[in-house]
Amino acid sequence: MPYNVLIVEDQDIPRTLFEIYLNASADYRHLLSISNASAALSVCRNERVDLILMDVMTELDHSGLDAAEQIKREFPQIKIIVVTSMPEYSWLDRARRIGVDSFWYKDGQKDGILDVMARTMAGERVYPDATPLIRIGNATNHEFTERELDVLKELTTGDTNAEIAERLCISVATVKSHIQHLMEKTGFRTRTELVSEARGLGIVIRDKK
Repeated sequence: MPYNVLIVEDQDIPRTLFEIYLNASADYRHLLSISNASAALSVCRNERVDLILMDVMTELDHSGLDAAEQIKREFPQIKIIVVTSMPEYSWLDRARRIGVDSFWYKDGQKDGILDVMARTMAGERVYPDATPLIRIGNATNHEFTERELDVLKELTTGDTNAEIAERLCISVATVKSHIQHLMEKTGFRTRTELVSEARGLGIVIRDKK
């Protein structure tokens, strides 16, 4: 019996590609495609779902990771593969913590996602070693420390150094030091340039709560 697959994806091209791959495979049955992650739990309660291909950023800014956490809590047997094109640094760790089975960066390759699906359904947890390598200014995202990325994400709020320091439980001087290191590595002259580029490239994406 083929596995029932739910697609949670709000972008037309990847959603259509996933549907084509599923319909061409005897191992899977395309159950449904939805654009909003908040509806996924309801589908799981009303249908037999074996596998979910879950985007992280979905319609109306609803988080696929939030939805995955809820689904895993209520239906731990359902396999979930998070699929995303964004290199946001924190998503890999969060996906592991909440019990997501596998994580795949969209690359448009049929064999890639089908291989991850097969391995996941066989009980394997499939994760990349790192986020995609992205150039930002004179550096790459892999050259930043995790703490520098924490500060960079907080900079996207437009808050003061003191407010950022309080949230991260570090000193204002430490915040300033991390910002200076980020500026030196990238070569940007202002924090506005740095934040705009980092956010545009998807290196840091702040959760919308």
